[in-house]
Amino acid sequence: MREDIEFDAEGATLRGWFYAPEGDAGTGHPCVVMAHGFSAVKEQHLDDYAEVFAAAGLACVVFDNRGFGASDAAPGRPRQEVDPWEQVRDYQHAVTYAQGRDDVDADRIGVWGSSYSGGHAYVVGAIDRRVKAVSGQAALVSGRRSFESLVRIDAWGPTWDAFAADRLERARGGEPAMMPVVTDDPAAPAALPTADSYEFFTRTQRDRAPSWRNEVTLRSIELFQGYEPGRFLPLIAPTPVLMVIAPHDRLVAGELATAAYETAAHPKKLVTVPGGHFDAYTGPGFEISSGAARDWFVEHLGVGK
Repeated sequence: MREDIEFDAEGATLRGWFYAPEGDAGTGHPCVVMAHGFSAVKEQHLDDYAEVFAAAGLACVVFDNRGFGASDAAPGRPRQEVDPWEQVRDYQHAVTYAQGRDDVDADRIGVWGSSYSGGHAYVVGAIDRRVKAVSGQAALVSGRRSFESLVRIDAWGPTWDAFAADRLERARGGEPAMMPVVTDDPAAPAALPTADSYEFFTRTQRDRAPSWRNEVTLRSIELFQGYEPGRFLPLIAPTPVLMVIAPHDRLVAGELATAAYETAAHPKKLVTVPGGHFDAYTGPGFEISSGAARDWFVEHLGVGK
């Protein structure tokens, strides 16, 4: 069963869905908190994952990041701005919301994330001991390294100059500079300048998520460049962490995630999905990624206990 929800995140109202599994939970269901990655909204396949988890006895809180989809931005802040640390804090607000529900067991909360929010899941698992299990899928581990692989080296200087100019303009009361998330022109600037990014976002906007907008603030890229969630992997233990990695991921560099896995302490598990960054969302990749996360949460959140 799915219901629409909303909750306060210290000035921003976040909206999403709550999935309740069938049956009597007794003292409450274990619950997984979920949000999407860079600029994405919940309709871009998060419902598919939540349905798999709910069928296994896990409640789910699924929400749109602030300023995206159905969620509000904070007063005075622009929409379409991807601030990783605000999004990390909003995961924590979502955990608090879940703990306040009578049908959730407040002591059995997990966090799941994919791509950018996969990195958030690692950070939240490291800094918030209310979280009892973590799953990050095709997760960003290094914003700096990913920036260097996605932006041509001769464009680094002009990009940094654009960041500085945007900060001055915003300080003067001007509008934030914007840029597209994806483009079909390989020579044009975009936040996620890969062919598979363009295919995923345009397909899902057409078929599933008309609320998705093909733009983010330029500052989103500046903040992306300075975000290093992989540094938190060694700090997650003793909370169990699952890493689902696509070895041929060119968007967040799958080989970086594989190396980062070695820095995490046990209990941990590595699962690989054939293909690239977006192959985890559909077809055989979805069966692997959703099944691995489901089994991880069922084991470590104690479904049926």
